[in-house]
Amino acid sequence: MFEFLKNLDKRWIFLLMFLAVAIPVYVVGKTGKAFPEVPTMLSESTFQAVEELHEGDPVLLSFDFDPASEGELGPMATAFVKHCAEKKLKIFFMALWPVGPQMIDDVVRKVIDADFPHLVYGEDYVNLGYKPGYEGVIKVVITDLRELYTTDDKGTNIDEIPMMADIHSVQDFELVINVSAGYPGTKEWVLYAVTPFPDKVKLVAGCTGVQAPLLYPYIPEQLPGLLGAIKGAAEYEKLVIDKYGGEHPDPKYLEAKRRMGPQLVAHLLIILLIILANIIFVVEKRRERR
Repeated sequence: MFEFLKNLDKRWIFLLMFLAVAIPVYVVGKTGKAFPEVPTMLSESTFQAVEELHEGDPVLLSFDFDPASEGELGPMATAFVKHCAEKKLKIFFMALWPVGPQMIDDVVRKVIDADFPHLVYGEDYVNLGYKPGYEGVIKVVITDLRELYTTDDKGTNIDEIPMMADIHSVQDFELVINVSAGYPGTKEWVLYAVTPFPDKVKLVAGCTGVQAPLLYPYIPEQLPGLLGAIKGAAEYEKLVIDKYGGEHPDPKYLEAKRRMGPQLVAHLLIILLIILANIIFVVEKRRERR
């Protein structure tokens, strides 16, 4: 057995990894059940930041990601929009990434058009679209949003959009929610929006796994809430669905929890293989000393 494990063909490991991913995908898809999630303090604070808002409060959602990060960020973007819609907030979308407006349109179709058809474009939600300029956009809109945004994503004059009447800068929003895949993203929102106006701008965010450690130094003063990758999205989904999902929530609002299944099993397999490899290494060393 030891010799078999010592000389284990890599193709067995590839097969095990395939099964570790495929079986949970099949089981979760077949049964609709996912592994339980226990929200962390960061997910709770992110949820509470939205929960504390009142009906009609304006909230800005900046979708700074593209399809390459949809696997991690798509579910949390969906959960954010559902939460805001359930709270009857005024939702303003914008993007610092060129493909951001398409990601916004996708979530609007999935959540607002499908489950909140009574919401009226221009009165309850608006897509301001993408503006080039990276963090330069934040530096401008933090004090004068209309300097850059003269129309929405559809080309409608911003003065003709009812819900824009009282919005002149980012400081007019009760909360800024950023879904970030990198640069420009959450770090730039912290540096150029929250830091100059700590009493005016409140920011929570969701980001990719590799980005999360770089944002921890800003917690909690400049960034009171943060969802890290698909794990954070699954925890936030649980909080939203527990309160607003009803007895039979739509599967699209459980997507992060579903995706956590194969990730969890694959991670356990990797840990097991690492432990096994180290045991083989130690045994081999002891044999060499004899």
